[in-house]
Amino acid sequence: MLLAFWPGFALADPVFYPAKSGNADAPVLTVYSSLDEPLAQPMIRGFQDANPDIAVKYEDMLTGDIYDRIVGETDAGKKTADFAFSSAMDLQVKLSNDGYAQVSNLPMSAAWPKWANWRNTAYALTFEPAVFVYHKPSFAHEPVPSSRAEFVDYLKRKGNEVYGRIGTYDIERSGVGFLFMARDQEQFGDIWSVIRAMGAAGVKLYSTSSAILERVADGRFVLGYNILGSYAADWASRYPDVGIVLPKDYTVVMSRIGLVPQAAAEPELGRRYLTFFMSREGQTIMARELQIPAVSPEVAGENTANTLQELLGAQLRPVPVSPGLMVYLDQVKRARLIAHWNEVLRTQ
Repeated sequence: MLLAFWPGFALADPVFYPAKSGNADAPVLTVYSSLDEPLAQPMIRGFQDANPDIAVKYEDMLTGDIYDRIVGETDAGKKTADFAFSSAMDLQVKLSNDGYAQVSNLPMSAAWPKWANWRNTAYALTFEPAVFVYHKPSFAHEPVPSSRAEFVDYLKRKGNEVYGRIGTYDIERSGVGFLFMARDQEQFGDIWSVIRAMGAAGVKLYSTSSAILERVADGRFVLGYNILGSYAADWASRYPDVGIVLPKDYTVVMSRIGLVPQAAAEPELGRRYLTFFMSREGQTIMARELQIPAVSPEVAGENTANTLQELLGAQLRPVPVSPGLMVYLDQVKRARLIAHWNEVLRTQ
């Protein structure tokens, strides 16, 4: 049933990183991850620099595939990944809540932010705001919307001029898009006015961040709503016409969650990788090389939760790692939200 929420079920070929020690019989750490393998390379290299005696098998897959693979292999009595890293916060917490994740008591466990640690089984490892993105030249003579109320006002005033040039996630196909919409509904009583205004402005829906950011970068789109900040920052660093706004009314922050599956073939290797992910060195690699904001309270400087919280304080609304995330895995609630979303967009 869950596969209905994640179209395109497919497994990429695993990528193998031999042990740096040269030992052909080195133990192998198996990773299931939704982070594209090329982006993950700096973290894998850093881990192997610190652990030259370990080989890594990296399997890059969709978030729903990670969940289904771990559940399917575990229920069949087979071994599964040693470490799972996914942006589907709800599914990762469900794995933990349903007994598919091991307790991992690690050196940083006690110091990890409480919202980012569910019973030492599921750890938030990144800090990624949902942002507005905009095409800078299109706002040379117009203030950029910095809140949802300003976003709606802009669309009402300029809707005809920018018709078809607004983008956001398709919440039926994008897990992170659905998560952001669900949080919007909790945080903002008038969220449907935003959806209504986007519908009236001919909003275009996509399942990936890059599809929206590409169109903002070249001017086909003027605005993107609720775009994952880590991808937006990467595009802005390479394309000077891409601008970013952290909405001042509130900014939802999601995280990618790491855990060690209950049926891991080599759970101690999984814990060693998770420990590296949470270490000062691993979190620094995350922030500087992967361009994904780090959670660790030990890491300061740009692209970290510490700096963002110092600058923005209560404006930031991190999604807590807790069973509350599973509410929208309920098929009836999920279908109801999607149906209302489609109805509001369609009536425009």
